Amino acid sequence: MVNSVLAAVRVGPSKTEIREYPMPDVPDDAALMKMEVAGICGTDVKLYKTPPTKSPVIMGHENIGIIAKAGREFTRRKGFKEGDLVFVEHYVACGKCEWCHLGQYRHCENTDWRRNPDAIRYGYTSAEKAPHLWGGFAHYVYDFTIDVEKEDPLACIMEITAGKGVDVALDCTAGAGTIPILLGVEALKRKGGTIVVQGEMKEFPNFPLEKVTVKFITIKSARGHSFKACELALAQLASKRFPLEKVTTHRFGLKDVDLAIRSVGGQGVPDVIHASLMPWE
Repeated sequence: MVNSVLAAVRVGPSKTEIREYPMPDVPDDAALMKMEVAGICGTDVKLYKTPPTKSPVIMGHENIGIIAKAGREFTRRKGFKEGDLVFVEHYVACGKCEWCHLGQYRHCENTDWRRNPDAIRYGYTSAEKAPHLWGGFAHYVYDFTIDVEKEDPLACIMEITAGKGVDVALDCTAGAGTIPILLGVEALKRKGGTIVVQGEMKEFPNFPLEKVTVKFITIKSARGHSFKACELALAQLASKRFPLEKVTTHRFGLKDVDLAIRSVGGQGVPDVIHASLMPWE
């Protein structure tokens, strides 16, 4: 095994450096994963442009790789061994608190980087914290489609649904402002629809409360995901029900992290829907 690890490190707003870190020792209750692919999502675009901390960070929280080295206790407790292909949960929870016992580990204080300076969460934790490799932008890590830029999304939705609207509207954007939520409210069926939001806007001027009330809309917030959500996602992947390979439109190498993130944000390579970072390319 090599003695050092290359990683793309966010060192400031929209600025990345390729840095080298020592290959960490792997204790009996830990493991080391060789990265295969890291996804780049809207949250990465937002945090790259406006970092929540001045500390250097190896971004990347959608990580898939192969276990390169595993301690005996890790294998006993987790059931994974060297050579296994795994998806890494980016919340590093304690497993003991009330939230963890409920299966809602995304609320665990151990992984809440907003309030706990010692929290560990892949793609968020400072690279200054040993053993440094807390993100996927590195070699190793400790139905219908509507083009809203070319078509009227509300008109298309109503045409597809024969004027009835949708049962559920899911806001998957980051940093797009109020427009996606307003569209969701309009696109929901006449009564009893549900809209799921994940934005972190501090203010929402002229929120259409009357329309939400009249249409009997249920608003749910999404913060991260649960173990059950991961199981459902893996089941969808395994079912091959949907051609999900079409979602990832572009691939970038480690040295092109800056371009990859900017492209997902609409300021680099055109027509990127979802990008995958391939650390070894």
